[in-house]
Amino acid sequence: MRTIKTFLSRRAAIVTAIAASALVVASCSGGGANAPAEGDMAMGAAEGAKVTVVEYASVTCHVCAAWHNAYWSEFKTKYVDTNKVRFVFREIPTGPIPVAVAGFQIARCAGDDKYFDVVHAMMESQGEWQAGGNPRDTLFRIGNGAGLTNSQIETCIKDEDGIKAIEARARAATAAGVEGTPSFFVNGQPILSPGSQNGPTLADISAAIDAELAK
Repeated sequence: MRTIKTFLSRRAAIVTAIAASALVVASCSGGGANAPAEGDMAMGAAEGAKVTVVEYASVTCHVCAAWHNAYWSEFKTKYVDTNKVRFVFREIPTGPIPVAVAGFQIARCAGDDKYFDVVHAMMESQGEWQAGGNPRDTLFRIGNGAGLTNSQIETCIKDEDGIKAIEARARAATAAGVEGTPSFFVNGQPILSPGSQNGPTLADISAAIDAELAK
């Protein structure tokens, strides 16, 4: 049985290099994070909303998973479901790179209506392959759950155009001043919570959002 790494062997080194560069301290300011970008996946209010929250994250990032486990449900209920903010998710593959790239490919192949379901399922299932399981089994189980056949999943994972698009989004993250995952921007301003083990706290993100909504 082939592994995910086999599927991506031709381009894995390129994706790894570009993804790594996206996590280096960038010289650009964070303001570019608020502008619409190619490949954005969004929920909540329409483009041009008074408040836009952008998250840069990876399906293989354990801190990203911790943030989603701790805060996503409350954040979504308070701000996204009520259309108070436009929530934008941007992909940055982190190690193991082949698993992250394959996960993002599957999420996009599942369709816009199931994209976030796949992303969240990937984050929730990190323990399976981190404990020594074959990541291929996890990826195919999640892909099947989103309605994709095994053949469709294999074709999706190997899609060259999709991999190139992920590379381009990683470069764009560097230009936006992203330093790590998860990174959050509220109307272009980075949100930081020094000392937090789960990324920016919901309290700090909420404070920034509420201040923008009050303007």
